Amino acid sequence: MKPMSIVPRLLCKPLLAALIALLSGCASTTTLRPFTTDGCSLFPERSLATGKDWCACCVTHDWAYWRGGSSAERLQADQALQACVLAKTDDEALALLMYRGVRLGGSPYLPSPFRWGYGWGYGRFYTELAQEEQVSANQLQSEHEATGSSTCPCKKPGETPWQGDRRSDDHRN
Repeated sequence: MKPMSIVPRLLCKPLLAALIALLSGCASTTTLRPFTTDGCSLFPERSLATGKDWCACCVTHDWAYWRGGSSAERLQADQALQACVLAKTDDEALALLMYRGVRLGGSPYLPSPFRWGYGWGYGRFYTELAQEEQVSANQLQSEHEATGSSTCPCKKPGETPWQGDRRSDDHRN
């Protein structure tokens, strides 16, 4: 086996340091962006077979995910989604599938547009909101609801379940 040349070894530490500095620069988590929702993200919002609709459950869940907070708050939001879907559909398997999906895919450690705390810049993870952040989040929510645009943005009957993703990509960072 050929030993690693001196040049790649010399470059590893500076490249690693630059990567860490770059990622920490992306973690500006002090400003809460306006609320956005895409309904149920990468999941259907209604049954094509029965017509039962659970999109409103997803929008309520998005409010919690937009705001973020502690891991206990995330668990509570995910359990509320499961209970809401069960109440709307009487389908335990569907409710459990959605619960497991958000537990797996909604991690704040994934830089996705639907992660826990997506209203903040990436890097906030499980941080409880300070009092002034709660006030700001409440104000943004009230302003958004006053516009009348808090209704479900879900797809129309006949569209495929994944058409029309409505969440802006700018929430990845």
